[in-house]
Amino acid sequence: MSCRSFQVQLLMAFSVLITPVWGVDRDEVSASLQHREIDVELPLKEVRIFTESLVRRFSPGDSLEEWNQQNETTRQQVLENVVFRGEAKSWRDAETQVEWLERIPGGPGYSIRKLRYEAIPNVWIPALLYEPDDLSDKAPVVLNVNGHDSKGKAADYKQIRCINQAKRGMLALNVEWIGMGQLKSDGFSHYRSNQIDLCGTSGLAIHYLALSRAIDLLLEHPHADPDRVAVTGLSGGGWQTIFFSALDPRITLSNPVAGYSSYRTRAVHVSDLGDSEQTPVDLAMIADYTHLTAMRAPRPTLLTFNALDQCCFKADHALEPLKEAALPVYELYGQKQNLRTHVNHDPGTHNFERENREQLYSMLNTHFLNDDRPESAQEIESEDELKTSDELFVPLPEQTDDFHSIAMKLQSQLPREAGRAELSSDELRSKLRELLKLEAVDAKLVQSSPLPTASISSSGQRIRVDHHWTLPATEFTPHKEPEALIIVIADEGRAQASEEVAQQLEAGRRVLAVDLFSHGESTISQRDFLYGLLVSSVGQRPLGIQVAQLLSIVEMHRTETEAPIELLALGPKSGLTVLLAAALHPEYFDRVKIVDGFSSLKDIITRDLQIPDGPELFCFGLLETFDIPLFRDMAAPVKIIERKASAE
Repeated sequence: MSCRSFQVQLLMAFSVLITPVWGVDRDEVSASLQHREIDVELPLKEVRIFTESLVRRFSPGDSLEEWNQQNETTRQQVLENVVFRGEAKSWRDAETQVEWLERIPGGPGYSIRKLRYEAIPNVWIPALLYEPDDLSDKAPVVLNVNGHDSKGKAADYKQIRCINQAKRGMLALNVEWIGMGQLKSDGFSHYRSNQIDLCGTSGLAIHYLALSRAIDLLLEHPHADPDRVAVTGLSGGGWQTIFFSALDPRITLSNPVAGYSSYRTRAVHVSDLGDSEQTPVDLAMIADYTHLTAMRAPRPTLLTFNALDQCCFKADHALEPLKEAALPVYELYGQKQNLRTHVNHDPGTHNFERENREQLYSMLNTHFLNDDRPESAQEIESEDELKTSDELFVPLPEQTDDFHSIAMKLQSQLPREAGRAELSSDELRSKLRELLKLEAVDAKLVQSSPLPTASISSSGQRIRVDHHWTLPATEFTPHKEPEALIIVIADEGRAQASEEVAQQLEAGRRVLAVDLFSHGESTISQRDFLYGLLVSSVGQRPLGIQVAQLLSIVEMHRTETEAPIELLALGPKSGLTVLLAAALHPEYFDRVKIVDGFSSLKDIITRDLQIPDGPELFCFGLLETFDIPLFRDMAAPVKIIERKASAE
């Protein structure tokens, strides 16, 4: 035998020794991972119970004095801890501009003045002031807002409302809502406002200040009566109406139309789950919409809902909890008559059409004009006075800011270095736990059943975390003593991780593939990302829930094995979760592997991601102090391996 032949045979023999002794059937791995372990509706049921239980309960107290104290405390807490967080305080205090533009003809008895004003510096709002002719005395002022209507301020039903107010001698301001009409743009998509939240500043503040500045400029009008100030709007305009008029004491009359319901109602009725501005971070733990409705007392308020609403906030479930909360407070003031409700049946759909408008006119007549005659509430015909969007167009400056550009500016200064260097590792971890709202929870294996496979050993599992969550998992055991336990999580769910699981099994590792909150089989079956917003509003964080779930599973297995524990994450969201777990408890892990992870939290903003891309990505204030490189440092001495999927 030649020397070379001997070398070849030796290499072949050696290769047998280092090659896995068994090959894994990919089809069986895939089938095991796809086996459903929990009912498809269970995550929805659990998140409903979880969020509803954390909404602040309403109680008016036993006396008017007690209520007044609660009312003012709640108002201040909402403004300070929800609306004006972070840089929003400086926006609130900033000098902003109002620019009055051309006046155009309206119809008999009024004209329309175009204007633009800054909600915050360099965020301009176009608006129209419907001004009665020949004003000599003080006049009521009405702020008219709209909801998710692409026509914005040019919507027919909104124009008619403003025209009728002007013809009744009122100053009617018609403002464009962010993301609608002239302000409709990708950058102003409401789900992008959470990019600002990630930077530790409230995106909600821009909505609020757009309304507050509008009232400011209205009350600067020489004929404005500060004792007669109203706000009204439909849908998202109804939300703006109740939220703003509850918190701003200048608003003497409010008429939200089909715009909101209690958070407890929303937890059950998925049609009512609101967008980012309606479900801001931490609001529900400070004040429910029952509180906000009651905070209107004793000021005149008309709650309008629609009997057949096909959109949201249907009268049969939305109205009663709000009325039940507010009416006793109005009675404490002896002003029961100031709270009115109306259920629209014609047409009964999601609308602010004639019948609903006439209810508004009646309310305005009673409280602003001292006129209770039914005929005076009839709508003044004005369809032939409607104008086109082009006629109502208000020119805006170029290069104005939007949600995304504001977030880009904020993130360029983050994370803040000042003071962070003085923090110890324990203090950093304490700060991280605070941002994640992380709570220690226990995990318990409640069910494990062998799966029908021929060549691999696998079992389907249910893991109960605390008393809130049931997580589906699949465990694979190698044919030899495992070298380590590796826990696998994936953005798209464990069912999509079959190749990675097979590779780990072939390498001699015991594998646990689990779907954490809102991933894979744990995905909420209806409007999942909106429930993610609700989780944040009740004072928790989706990212914190995922990290707590993962750590509790690790702790459960640490009590039963001395083998090293590793983590494998597939995708940027899962990568963030495992990195945070390692940063908080580096002593738990030997190695963490991340496929397609973020290089920085700023990637979330620079890639222009939104809430539907994953509510866990927008943990309030996380980027203000932390970023991915710091998490890696905090995880030392854990070996962090990062790669792109294409590198395989």
